Amino acid sequence: MTAHRAVASSYLEWAKLCSAATYNLATSGMMGYPLAELNVSIEDLEINGRTVYGYAPLQERLAAKCGVTPECVVAAAGTAMSNHLAMAALIEPGDDVLIEQPTYGPILEAASYLGANIRRFARRAENDFQIDPEELQQNITAKTRLICLTNLHNPSGALIEEETLLRVGEIAARAGAHVLVDEVYLDMVWDGGIRSSFHLSDRFVVTTSLTKAYGLSGLRCGWILARPELARRMWRLNDLFGATPVHPGELLSVKALDQLDKIAARARRILESNRAALDSFFRGRANLSGFRSSWGTVVFPKLTRGSVEDFCHALRSRYETSVVPGRFFEMPDHFRIGLGGDPAMTAEGLRRLSSALEEYAAGVA
Repeated sequence: MTAHRAVASSYLEWAKLCSAATYNLATSGMMGYPLAELNVSIEDLEINGRTVYGYAPLQERLAAKCGVTPECVVAAAGTAMSNHLAMAALIEPGDDVLIEQPTYGPILEAASYLGANIRRFARRAENDFQIDPEELQQNITAKTRLICLTNLHNPSGALIEEETLLRVGEIAARAGAHVLVDEVYLDMVWDGGIRSSFHLSDRFVVTTSLTKAYGLSGLRCGWILARPELARRMWRLNDLFGATPVHPGELLSVKALDQLDKIAARARRILESNRAALDSFFRGRANLSGFRSSWGTVVFPKLTRGSVEDFCHALRSRYETSVVPGRFFEMPDHFRIGLGGDPAMTAEGLRRLSSALEEYAAGVA
């Protein structure tokens, strides 16, 4: 068996150490939900509780939210750990794993750490970052055991249509592979009638959490949807990674799930305000181009002239504003803007971004 390689996440290191700014447009989730609005008292919490392959009240609420039975739910510490755990259960060292390009870096890095042979298929900017099933099919091999997608796509926010997902599932079935879909942004398709890909066929495994759409990152409430036999394998494997979860986090997650409509309404108000500001920002913008999704908290424009790295440095140092350089998503001529922050901060950040773009365009003209 191939030994795991030492792997680190260059993006997460940058996000933790270098992204902070007075006007932070680099974060990709909703601003934090205040504990004071969660209607929780100290009497609602306990340090210890009975968690044996799932805390039953949390399992029941996650299952109800997702329209599945509790046996299909594997709780984990956020979506990142859910992705790692799902991959670890689905592949062996030396298996081929087919991953979209561009994608969220830690997905690549987790597959690399697990000893996978990584193959890629393109989600092209000129095609609005949609998936071409025919191109995906061309990259399938006899060793392919997993296909990895994000929906909504990270970094572009593009939504994968159900017809496309069904075709990907058929390709995976013929190859004897699974499809892992990170759906951490999907709940932000408000009133869209979009169902999780888990319901499409037994080829699909889904990861998500309460982090991005609801501003509940600190709870670390993530989960995997998998068929019961696969879910049992993941629970046993998780004994090696996170055998006993933090019980106050489980209790708070139950409280949050019981109030999720209220939390979602707050997130929607914030995002609608910030998207209106984004529309104003893009109006008449000559030095940016590219696809803009109607959904989610991220947009990924292309800088039409000059260096994104130089521009991002000037933006942060001169305008106290940060965005994510596209090099972290394998597209160095793009950058990612986050739309989940406080509306006043986001509006001012977009104003400063606009001024920086005008100054930079004059300098490279």
